[in-house]
Amino acid sequence: MDKKLEPIVKAVQDKFGATYEEFRDEVHFFVKPDQIVEALTILRDEFHFELLSALTATDYWPQTAPRFHVIYQLTSLVNNLSVQIRVPLNGSSSSIPTATRVYAVANWRERELLDMFGIEFDGHPDPRRILSPEDMEGHPLRKDFPLGYEEPQFTFNFDEIDLRKPYAKE
Repeated sequence: MDKKLEPIVKAVQDKFGATYEEFRDEVHFFVKPDQIVEALTILRDEFHFELLSALTATDYWPQTAPRFHVIYQLTSLVNNLSVQIRVPLNGSSSSIPTATRVYAVANWRERELLDMFGIEFDGHPDPRRILSPEDMEGHPLRKDFPLGYEEPQFTFNFDEIDLRKPYAKE
């Protein structure tokens, strides 16, 4: 582990009881949903992680506890460091406090997560879809979202697919 990361890891562990793992010289913290805003604030103010470089999620379906991990990638330009904070969420209660008061860029990224994964952010200033139509049902990046698959047509299956195609009646 980078020597500059050791005091950061110790502080986050002491303050939040967070667990962490290290992978390829990067630290991944695991915090509870109700601690995320305070954790982001401390990392920004005390340790100079001024850039929220990514905000995304992963879906571990069919696992339900936790089903999702909301992932915050933070970068300190001053110290040339990067850390990741993961917030595990159950499938039944997939909501988390908004980080828009800490990082303004979280506004759009949280809307993307709402739209694509159905993860709700409590206190978000504009909670509506950003990529899909408002009347769309479902969330496309969830692993249980139906794909709407159509088999590609080749010479060996031409007749079988041709029978299923809807043609205009004359």
